[in-house]
Amino acid sequence: MSDENPTPEELAAKAKRAAEVKAAEEKAAEVNKARTGKGTRVFVGSTRGRSTQVISYENFDLSQPDTLPKTLSEFMEVTKTTDENAIVSYLLDGFNSAQYTAASDPVAEFVEPTWPDDVQKAFRLVVRNYATNANVSIEDAVAIIKPGIVAAQTKKA
Repeated sequence: MSDENPTPEELAAKAKRAAEVKAAEEKAAEVNKARTGKGTRVFVGSTRGRSTQVISYENFDLSQPDTLPKTLSEFMEVTKTTDENAIVSYLLDGFNSAQYTAASDPVAEFVEPTWPDDVQKAFRLVVRNYATNANVSIEDAVAIIKPGIVAAQTKKA
């Protein structure tokens, strides 16, 4: 598809795709509204490749901590997974993803591991936003922001 001068067919395909996504999202929202307690929720995405299709899939919603299992036995109960090989596979995928996320975070080297999790998360967000909006490097943003965070954490200790 050309973005500058789309053909009528391209515009129709784009509109059809948008309608499919909207319908899938509405259906997912309806299903999720009926779900309570710990467990997965329905998400909408698309297949990979050239001829993508709209899909719905089960995932844990990390933005809703109360819906997440807290122990291995809860995870096994929620997912109906008892096969140890499958569980180890999930653990490896999660571990690898967490390691990549941590390694690829340009702010990670400036975060103090002694800070509470909420402070670490907020620090990362503030540094990224400041660096972007002030058009400065991550290092310059850290030099401005970190002293205040360190001082606040020192007062709490």
